Amino acid sequence: MTRISRDFGDTMQKDAVPSVAADVTFPSNRFPNYKIGANNRILEPKDGPEVPSMKEVVARETAQLIEQQKRLSVRDLTSKFEKGLAAAAKLSDEARRREAASLEKHVLLKKLRDALEPLRGRVAGRNKDEVEEAISMVEALAVQLTQREGELIQEKSEVKKLADFLKLASEDAKKLVDEERAFALAEIEKARAAVQRVEEAFQEHEWISQTSGKQEMEELMKEVQVARRVKMLHQPSKVMDMEHELRVLRIQLAEKSLDSLQLRKEVEMRKKIEAGRSNLFEVDGSETLGSCLGIIPCMDKAPDLSKCSIQWYRVSTDGSKKELISGATKSVYAPEPFDVGRILQADIVADDQRVTVRTIGLIDPAPGLGSYVEALVRKPETEFNVVVTQMNGNDHPLHCVHVFHVGRMRIKLCKGRITKARENYSTSMQLCGIRGGGNAAAQALFWQAKKEISFVLAFESQRERNAAIMLARRFAFDCNIMLAGPDDRASLGT
Repeated sequence: MTRISRDFGDTMQKDAVPSVAADVTFPSNRFPNYKIGANNRILEPKDGPEVPSMKEVVARETAQLIEQQKRLSVRDLTSKFEKGLAAAAKLSDEARRREAASLEKHVLLKKLRDALEPLRGRVAGRNKDEVEEAISMVEALAVQLTQREGELIQEKSEVKKLADFLKLASEDAKKLVDEERAFALAEIEKARAAVQRVEEAFQEHEWISQTSGKQEMEELMKEVQVARRVKMLHQPSKVMDMEHELRVLRIQLAEKSLDSLQLRKEVEMRKKIEAGRSNLFEVDGSETLGSCLGIIPCMDKAPDLSKCSIQWYRVSTDGSKKELISGATKSVYAPEPFDVGRILQADIVADDQRVTVRTIGLIDPAPGLGSYVEALVRKPETEFNVVVTQMNGNDHPLHCVHVFHVGRMRIKLCKGRITKARENYSTSMQLCGIRGGGNAAAQALFWQAKKEISFVLAFESQRERNAAIMLARRFAFDCNIMLAGPDDRASLGT
């Protein structure tokens, strides 16, 4: 920057400056604060907010950068360094403009000094003192301006250093970003390789599990079933709540069915009374699967049932087909799955008198039994806890708990690790409900494994007994075997 010297030797010609009267007074004793614009026009200064110095701006920006450097990411630091570099360039431009403004101020002060110098010899008295004071003020302003230029030069050097520092820091930040990107890419490749290894190991494990034997899979499924059963027992779930609700609904439905049956019996009896007919006996009990039907006398003159011969039959809905139920010769009979949708009839013969009684309606299926059996069909084998009451026609004295296995290919009866009987489905096998009467007839079934081995098994509930019969007949049918009771195949085929 070219500095203007304070040599005021070159003065303007005296005729170029008009003379000043002796009585001229200045408004103040300080140098006026105004600017000279184009065509030597005086510009009044504009009051505005104070602008901080360049040093303060640079110091504040530097402090902010140092404070944010610890908590910014590498990419954010790069962005901040670039912004700082732009700010430094802006400050450099501002310094350049201030330098130009300073040069203009030197020119103005030079012109003002040249204009005041001729007035020194032309005025006298008080006016001369004021001119002297004005000239001294101009010289003081020139000194201050020179000092300000020195400060600007120093600030300019500091700004240049800051710009160089920011530029270097920006380059370092870019290098650091490139290094981090390369490191991230390497980590991504390692992760991909690890995922590929895991996928290969998983595929290998899946292939090994698929090629493993069926026996291991069955054992695993059994363990899972046991675990689920234990979990359901110890952790009640919505399924158990739903089963409880279904159990309550089944009880309510059974009660409604009994009420309906009772009403139908009363209506039937009223019709017979009105027609002048009356029966000696009638069938008592719920006409649903899982119940137990019994013949009871209706009149005092009815003969003793113990002295009568009884035979139960299955009758079609239209009455055209009548099937004898072999072995059902007692006053008590528990319907089995084959009886669903049929009418049950009993012929009672006492001396020369023959009485026929039958159920009022069709035998209804047990509520929820069908869905329960469908769930069991999905399993390869189902176990039922039973008690052997008879074996080969003889009473079994030891009422020990056995396990009755119903599988897809065979039926097995075990006691602990001892197998009592195990037979595949065949034409010689028989399975049906017990037909000899008794209080527990609805919970018992007859199973003939082969011609010389037969059992009478008592289940925990009527539902378990009927489910075992339906499940075994379903699996036997899949093996092209019709599993039924004694003398039932002939009637089924007709």
